[in-house]
Amino acid sequence: MHLKQLSRGFLLAALTLLAPTALHAETKDSTATAHRGLPDWFPNLSGTIRAKVECQTEQGESRFEVRTARLALDGKVTDNVIYKAEIDLSDEGRIRMLDAYGGMKWEETKLLLGQMRVPFSIDAHRSPHLQYFANRSFIAKQVGNVRDVGLCGAYEPRNTGLKLEAGLFNGSGLTDQKDYWTRSLNFSAKAQYKPFKGLTLQASMQKISPKAGKVWLYDGGATLKLKRWTLEAEYLRKVYAHNAFPAVNAVDAFICYDLPLKKTFRKMSFLCRFDAMGDHADGEPDENGNFKLTDGERKRLTGGITLSMGKKMNADIRINYEKYFYKNDALAKRSERDKAVIELVLHFPNK
Repeated sequence: MHLKQLSRGFLLAALTLLAPTALHAETKDSTATAHRGLPDWFPNLSGTIRAKVECQTEQGESRFEVRTARLALDGKVTDNVIYKAEIDLSDEGRIRMLDAYGGMKWEETKLLLGQMRVPFSIDAHRSPHLQYFANRSFIAKQVGNVRDVGLCGAYEPRNTGLKLEAGLFNGSGLTDQKDYWTRSLNFSAKAQYKPFKGLTLQASMQKISPKAGKVWLYDGGATLKLKRWTLEAEYLRKVYAHNAFPAVNAVDAFICYDLPLKKTFRKMSFLCRFDAMGDHADGEPDENGNFKLTDGERKRLTGGITLSMGKKMNADIRINYEKYFYKNDALAKRSERDKAVIELVLHFPNK
């Protein structure tokens, strides 16, 4: 089935689900009546829309963009069999299947088979509505953001604060899997530990095999939440086998303070972020089959305010300004220059 046909069918199914969802939401006890008269496998529906305007302060250029238009269906066939399908109808103007998997779930263990986000990194693992800034960090955008087809397991023992994830993956993505055969599967592993309330420590590693050669990635960081404050720092190192390209170091650190409000907005968040990345090769080979430079070394300072209207992170207005610092200005991409961003984020949850 072609991707366009798949997306149309998915959208039709999602719109069909909206009617019963809205009807049940009008009842006094939505939890008790959400699936009244429907089979246990009937899916939940969720979605995210992100629309924004960006203005480059030096070039004087601007643009409007629908960055995200996601719809997701998830649920269970039995108490132990789960599934999820998620599509983005506008990923920078493209239609993309994001998640398509089924699996088994027990009290402390989960096993998934299909396409999913690879367990790696902190910021790269956030859904769009959970991001703190309008634009993702360099780690999340260029280095650590991977979805692939494979088998992934998770183990989360009770009352330990520990969660372990690991998986094997094609390295092909959803669109190239039909004729993709390999002797060297990709793998990824991630550990998360919460020693006490408010602090989360994470570490992960990944091996990938792009066309130009094997690559190893190592990532670690911490997130601390103290009442109104959120602080996070993440470090990633990307190493190319046989020194085929200089190793890449990337960092992402931010601080956020939430100010409660009344009336229209529930809170106002003040944010500041610093992120940086060295010269980077994404794995596409040059004419000689070697790694080629795809992203020039740069640093960025981002300041912003987020106005939240929903009870959680599901109705936000993000106002950001990004200041870039390049080692070589000639390597600056058109979309990665000093700019102001205003973004509207709307998310409707599945429950």
